Amino acid sequence: MKIVTVVGARPQFIKAAPVSLKLKESGITEIFVHTGQHYNPRMSGNFFRELNLPLPDYNLGVGSATHGKQTGRMLEALEAIMLREEPDWVLVYGDTNSTLAGALAAAKLHIPIAHVEAGIRSYNPVMPEEINRRLTDHVSTALLCPTEQAVRNLEQEGFNNILNGGKLTDITPPARLETGTTPLVVNVGDVMYDMVLKTGRTLESMSPEILSRYHVSKDKYVLATVHRPENTDHKARLEGVIEGLSRLGVTVILPLHPRTKKYLSDYALFPRINQAKNIVLTEPLGYVELLSLLKNARCVVTDSGGIQKEAYLLGVPCLTCRNETEWPETVDSGWNRLIGLGGAELLQSFPFRLLQDKRPQWFGDGSAAQRIVQLLRNY
Repeated sequence: MKIVTVVGARPQFIKAAPVSLKLKESGITEIFVHTGQHYNPRMSGNFFRELNLPLPDYNLGVGSATHGKQTGRMLEALEAIMLREEPDWVLVYGDTNSTLAGALAAAKLHIPIAHVEAGIRSYNPVMPEEINRRLTDHVSTALLCPTEQAVRNLEQEGFNNILNGGKLTDITPPARLETGTTPLVVNVGDVMYDMVLKTGRTLESMSPEILSRYHVSKDKYVLATVHRPENTDHKARLEGVIEGLSRLGVTVILPLHPRTKKYLSDYALFPRINQAKNIVLTEPLGYVELLSLLKNARCVVTDSGGIQKEAYLLGVPCLTCRNETEWPETVDSGWNRLIGLGGAELLQSFPFRLLQDKRPQWFGDGSAAQRIVQLLRNY
């Protein structure tokens, strides 16, 4: 069996890592394609080494561009690779332009598509990620969902070929799976939970050194990330986030996404950050370093979907600078609070007081990658 895996952005590297390991252990040939959507070494190259991902068999190097131009470049290059490699499956992750380009190229060539993290919805049609994930789901062959809620979202859209009633499927699925004419919907659990569990021991050993590096102590600082265009590309909103962080009264560690760094410069906001003695700026961080800072933070302020979920898995309260989320389970459980674009309600919501200490196991049992590989073999 041969699988072409398409990734292009930092969250996808994290999601692909445990699956790639299981593919290798199962003797399945994986052709790894990096579109180059994230091309900064700290956002891309360093992650391959840290996560023990195979070096890309193909690196398309598409770089930054408008959505249409970037997706078009990927589509053309991916089609050529798939024609050359003739895979049994194309495996795509998440909701980026790389996800959509990989799915469209495979669909036009009648190659089965497996979408990891299928069924996730924010119900905000303005978000490019929402467009990407919806379109990808509707051309995929196997919809590999991380939660029961994701399965229900698909069910509401007319997908009815659901394995095990949407409950977490057995690690070893039926020996043969039939699809008929409709995609198979499977709750496999969340691959990011696999990675959090795998990294747990490393976090424990490295945390003291990492906290010392930033001169902070456990529960005595806030981690913040902001990168979505609806926050960064509007001066008033980005300024609102910075102003709110500056008034929290605790140290705030703020790794800068390249987009955020650009707009902070364009809007001349760096002097305001320099005046705020509590904000510590860093370059984009590696997976273990970021996860360690997250695990030990008092809370996280973010607009990242992945970090909302990782915060929940690590038991860290989260304040989300958005009006909606793809992960309503984290809000319903009381661990995540939506504080609006620009962090409009940041000061009213901090310090975060938990409504309850329980964290239901929404995201599976840490064996999502194993389920995915078994499903691909048995389909």
